[in-house]
Amino acid sequence: MNNNPTDAAEGGFSWRRIVLPVLSMAFVVTLSNILVQYPINDWLTYGAFSYPLTYLVTDVCNRWAGPSLARRVAWVGFVCGVAFSLLAQVQWRVAVASGAAFIVSQLLDIAVFNQLRKKTWWKAPLLGSCVASFIDTLIFFAIAFAGTGLPWITLGAGDLCMKLAMALVLLAPFRAIIGAMGLMPRQTTR
Repeated sequence: MNNNPTDAAEGGFSWRRIVLPVLSMAFVVTLSNILVQYPINDWLTYGAFSYPLTYLVTDVCNRWAGPSLARRVAWVGFVCGVAFSLLAQVQWRVAVASGAAFIVSQLLDIAVFNQLRKKTWWKAPLLGSCVASFIDTLIFFAIAFAGTGLPWITLGAGDLCMKLAMALVLLAPFRAIIGAMGLMPRQTTR
């Protein structure tokens, strides 16, 4: 398997390469948009458990084929996620908030991941997911729930804590997936 993302992407755009990541992304976004509407307590919603999987999808794509494919997956996932959320009758405000937070945080995750891709295998997915999770949470909860009477700041804080914990938990599946694909990066001496 080729470890160079630019070489892997040289064959040009292929729908076969993007279908599974896009479907995965659209499913996770739609599920998360539904689950975020159900608080567990004043600090946490069910969406905090599923949403971090979007970063796993993006990071695997980035490691596999580079930032160009990862951005395509993010944009197509964005369109599918918003459309499916509206079809599933997710509240319009939640769908808009999710779309805005999603695309900004995914593109940020891709950029951070790409800057750190040659470091130790875990730094790019962990730091990319953590930075993106912070921005995603801020954008999403401010748009979706500000002024609604819900305790959105505490819900956002709880969701962020869970997203950060999930970023750590998802390192194991990330390593397993990229290892199975033959994409483990060479370790740097720094």
